[in-house]
Amino acid sequence: MYVEPNFTSKKALKEAVDAGQIVHVFSPGSFPANQNGWESVEGPHYPKPHRWYGSVFVENGVVKKVK
Repeated sequence: MYVEPNFTSKKALKEAVDAGQIVHVFSPGSFPANQNGWESVEGPHYPKPHRWYGSVFVENGVVKKVK
């Protein structure tokens, strides 16, 4: 699963969520992303190589917490 916008680091993702920015989670493949609950994410998006991995808590498709 990925997040949108496309963050280059997990730290940038965490800072954005903590600042109240709206961040969505999505699946580029055939398996849908969880819209509520914990989800594993990675970034940055393909075709760039993945450099970070993390877990996020999602409510109604919006990331609320980064672990």
